[in-house]
Amino acid sequence: MKRANQQEAKMEEFIDDKDDRGTPQDIFDALHARFQFTLDAAAAEHNAKLWKYFDQETDGLRQSWKGERVWCKPPYSDLGAWVAKAAEQEADLCVMLIPANRTDQKWWHRYIESQRGNGTIWVEFLEGRIRFRFPPGDPRRDQVGNSPPFGSCLVVFLGGESILPAHRQRSLL
Repeated sequence: MKRANQQEAKMEEFIDDKDDRGTPQDIFDALHARFQFTLDAAAAEHNAKLWKYFDQETDGLRQSWKGERVWCKPPYSDLGAWVAKAAEQEADLCVMLIPANRTDQKWWHRYIESQRGNGTIWVEFLEGRIRFRFPPGDPRRDQVGNSPPFGSCLVVFLGGESILPAHRQRSLL
C-alpha cells in the first residue's frame, strides 16, 4: 500500500505536457518512407525524428523552411500559428499531424479549408487513434501514451517544386 501511495505522489508531481509527446516511430517511419522528410520543424532533443530539427529554443516558427520537406507534429496548444507557417508554402512540402477535431477553428477555415482543392493542400483523416509517446521524466515513459479523445489527420501542404495539380496529389502516396 505504501508503494502505491508513493507512485501516486510521484505521478501528481509530474506535469503532463501533452505538447511534448512524441509520435510513435512506426507511424513516422511509414510517413518518412512516403514523403522523404529533411526537417522536423517542431521537436525536442528526446523526440526529434530527423537529425535536422528545430526545438523550442531554435523556434521553428521563426526559422525558414525554404527548400525543405518538413515533418511537423506541432504543439497542440498553438496549432493556429503552426498551420499559418505551413500555409506560407515556403517549404517544398510540409506534412502536419494534427487533431482531426479542430475543423471548426478559424485557422482551419482560413488556412486549410479555403485552400483545399487548389492542388496545394490536401487532408487525410487517419483511422483509429494514435497512441503518442510520453516525454522523459514521465513515470509512464516506457509505455505508449493513452489515446487522445480524438482522431488525427495529416495536412499536406505543397509548395516550391512540389506543387501538383489536384488530380496528381495521390501520386505522392
